[in-house]
Amino acid sequence: MARSAAYTSKLGGNGPHGDLYYIGVVSKDPDSDYSVHFPDFPGCFSAGTTFEEMMSMGQEAISLHAESMVQDGELLPPPSDYETIKAQDPAEWDEFYKDSQIVRIPLVLRDPVKRVNISIREGLLDAIDIHAKEAGMTRSAYLAKGALSLMGVASR
Repeated sequence: MARSAAYTSKLGGNGPHGDLYYIGVVSKDPDSDYSVHFPDFPGCFSAGTTFEEMMSMGQEAISLHAESMVQDGELLPPPSDYETIKAQDPAEWDEFYKDSQIVRIPLVLRDPVKRVNISIREGLLDAIDIHAKEAGMTRSAYLAKGALSLMGVASR
């Protein structure tokens, strides 16, 4: 069974480039870490001591959950929007989640690496190579990490 690209095209991704973004419901009590759960994936949740760590851990949790579903031959659910999620149980939403924050987290499956050909200004490429080397990374890894950062996903 194909991975994220097939699911994105079947489901029609809701992100700017056809990517799949799922809603996460973030909670934070004064004496607790940030936590996030995903209504489209019952049982999928994560937490972090900072908001940024919670976002990163949430992205990892949803990706691992989805990969497990794919391996089991299950179809991924289409991403719900905020109104659909709230309408599923308005009383529960008002009682438990009214103070929660809503985030959109991209689904990033560990697809096979794909070689691509891009056009980029020579001076910029030289600067990328220098910074990648200083960071102990390959050009590809450096560019991928930058792309994930721009999408708001912390990479490890």
